[in-house]
Amino acid sequence: MKSDSNKDRHPGSSRLRVRALVRKEALQIIRDPSSIAIAFLLPIVLLFLFGYGVSLDAKNVPMALVVEKPSALTQSFTAAFDHSPYFTAKRFRFVQEAEQAMMEGNVKGIIWLRENFTETELSKGNAPIGVLVDGVDANNARVIEGYLQGVWANWLEKYALSQGQKLAIPVVMEERIWFNPEVRSRNFLVPGLIAVIMTLIGALLTAMVVAREWERGTMEALMATPVRAGEIIMGKLIPYFLLGMGGMTLSVAMAVWLFEVPLRGSLFALFGASALFLVVALGMGLMISTVAKDQFVAGQIAIIATFLPAFILSGFIFDIGSMPPVIQGITHIIAARYFVAILQTLFLAGNVWSVVLMNALALMLMAVIFLMLVKKRTGKRLE
Repeated sequence: MKSDSNKDRHPGSSRLRVRALVRKEALQIIRDPSSIAIAFLLPIVLLFLFGYGVSLDAKNVPMALVVEKPSALTQSFTAAFDHSPYFTAKRFRFVQEAEQAMMEGNVKGIIWLRENFTETELSKGNAPIGVLVDGVDANNARVIEGYLQGVWANWLEKYALSQGQKLAIPVVMEERIWFNPEVRSRNFLVPGLIAVIMTLIGALLTAMVVAREWERGTMEALMATPVRAGEIIMGKLIPYFLLGMGGMTLSVAMAVWLFEVPLRGSLFALFGASALFLVVALGMGLMISTVAKDQFVAGQIAIIATFLPAFILSGFIFDIGSMPPVIQGITHIIAARYFVAILQTLFLAGNVWSVVLMNALALMLMAVIFLMLVKKRTGKRLE
């Protein structure tokens, strides 16, 4: 029931009620530390699993080397693979054995030097080298192909110098890689992973906690008091917002000091954008709690409705520009898309305000929409 008394409408009374609700939630967190585990333990576990377990770098790729007629020249060429950090060479006498190894998944490609490799003039550009690459994983196959081209080009240059010749290359490319010069996939993945983790944390913190209150009957008791919808929302948001920001701080610290991801942007901008995104995530959790009054159901909905879209459609791993136009349109309603763009920009590129502010504006708009929807549904229940 809503109270019509002037006393209940007084701003001071409202502040007291919000303060009491925040204190109630804080005591609940202390008595039941599952919320603390979600805010602090979950980021540690997920960052360790994904930070160390997921990598887009192709290193120590097992490659089969088949040399039909060994010679000093073939020895020089195969040595280039032995000294490459990208490949682990496995030698086979016959190409049929190498093909069988690739079908069994023991190697990812085959370098085949036929018996007339040495006799063929390299200067004519027709040295018989066979290259077979496992194309099951198309992206990995393209990476391996690029590394093979690099090893081949380096060997050709060294071979020409050993012969007292200069390798004739009509065009010399001088490349420079911006933002991630080490080309470490971890520098790209960890900031995006933080956005995915914060999505899950924010949704779970409010969805499961409020659902637990519905299960225990404490929510009905709360609604019997003269509190308003906005006061309930503030009482739920403030303590879990502080918990979520603590988890965010822990995640950033792990990214910088454990995974050695450079942070080139402003900490103020980083935590400002994080605060906006966390309000959106908490709002999504409160929306879920208005639908599900069971903790198990709320947890399942939170994972399906927040974690999976954030993982797949945010640009965390899969490039949004490579998706079909319809899917690209859907990504605009995924809050994690905007937060991933902000994090990757602040970590790797620095304070590119045109990117940060536009995405922060989108997060602010989504936060307002979610909180308005939650207030409307909660107000209906109070009435």
